[in-house]
Amino acid sequence: METKYLKINPADNVAVAISELKAGETITVDGITITVAEDIPAGHKITLKDFAEGDQVIKYGYPIGHAQVPVKQGHWINEKQIKTNLAGLLEYTYNPVNVELGIPHENRTFKGYRRKNGDVGIRNEIWIIPTVGCVNGIANQLAEKLRQETGGKGVDAIMAYTHNYGCSQLGDDHENTKKILRDMVLHPNAGAVLVVGLGCENNQPDVFKEFVGEVDPERVQYMVSQKVEDEIEEGMRILRKLYAVASKDVREEVPLSELRVGLKCGGSDGFSGITANPLLGMFSDYLIAQGGTSVLTEVPEMFGAETILMNRCKNEELFNQTVHLINDFKSYFLSHGEPVGENPSPGNKAGGISTLEEKALGCTQKCGKSYVMGVMPYGERLKVKGLNLLSAPGNDLVAATALASCGCHMVLFTTGRGTPFGTYVPTMKISTNSTLAKNKPTWIDFNAGVIVENEPMEETCRRFTDYIIKVASGELTNNEKKGYREIAIFKNGVTL
Repeated sequence: METKYLKINPADNVAVAISELKAGETITVDGITITVAEDIPAGHKITLKDFAEGDQVIKYGYPIGHAQVPVKQGHWINEKQIKTNLAGLLEYTYNPVNVELGIPHENRTFKGYRRKNGDVGIRNEIWIIPTVGCVNGIANQLAEKLRQETGGKGVDAIMAYTHNYGCSQLGDDHENTKKILRDMVLHPNAGAVLVVGLGCENNQPDVFKEFVGEVDPERVQYMVSQKVEDEIEEGMRILRKLYAVASKDVREEVPLSELRVGLKCGGSDGFSGITANPLLGMFSDYLIAQGGTSVLTEVPEMFGAETILMNRCKNEELFNQTVHLINDFKSYFLSHGEPVGENPSPGNKAGGISTLEEKALGCTQKCGKSYVMGVMPYGERLKVKGLNLLSAPGNDLVAATALASCGCHMVLFTTGRGTPFGTYVPTMKISTNSTLAKNKPTWIDFNAGVIVENEPMEETCRRFTDYIIKVASGELTNNEKKGYREIAIFKNGVTL
């Protein structure tokens, strides 16, 4: 029999329509028969009780806001009737919980590229990275000429990663640009890198080179365009040498403990917290139990669920860092005169998500139940294995770029509405519902919608894990097949 609704937590006073509920039909929840009072779209919420104004709306076992107006049992309740409970800066108390995953170690491997410094990549690509937007055209021309000259053979891809920054920036913005570009130069998915500078930019090539630090000179080279007669000719001379080195690299068996994945969601819907996000959480716990690493970001989308993460911090120092992570981002909102609890995007609302708390409680499920072992500022690189929290906004490309830049080999991206984009590491799209997977097969890599179609979550996770290992071993994601690869750098301040 088709499941038409889901009450996620015993404490909930709303249920989620798995398929459209029609006015006049009945559902039975906890032994109580409820008549559906109006048509309720799939992914949206139906009231299980009569709500008075001010009553808390409970989903996932937590409040997701309060009723702004009375709402009778059996009705559709959405952002028009629910108001956020979120406010400004808060004080938090550390109430640590005990975490026991109980997941066995399975000694699984993937085929990756072992780098000279001991790090591992899952791709062997040649990247051309501009220090400043002024040389974007040069970078693009060099990438295209090398692709034509080599036929794209011998390496996994040849890419120029253009951006608008590197000059006319001050303070934190300038540092953010330097950090993200440095992180790219050092990323193990690149078998070789050519950094292309102009010469007069704020992000001075010589200073940036020192900022990057020690590299393998056979694999990382710099060119300052103002200092060479013909930048295309000189760039190709350097790239041919880099290609000769990188094209000799071969994959080898690597323990799964070396894999690092970023956790991201976008274009979420009412199924995100039921199917795809819990699936990522189950995989994240599995990977961590194998000794691997996962990273959760989108700090504004932790608002309303932050105490769950804080209480899973391994120690009080990490708890304090997480408090700063949350309150610093709230201060950023407030400094621009923006409310902390702003409702989700129009697409989120249309998909059945009514408040930021509701989104957060679904969003944070992507990181499972593991201890928080690390907290990172924006642009910083991973230092510890296990679950890490990373400072970055919710914007899809900015956050995905930040995940790649901290050292993640791939980004696992759940979506209920669909999106084609990708950042500079494989960006795997996991659909929350089967309709999206069917309608957008060139966007969606894995369908988690089967979880509400009676496939056990454990079975879905086994298939998902197998697929991730295939991607880590070289199978291309849809964004790679399409060539949808970009970067975006967080900007907050003045542009000169």
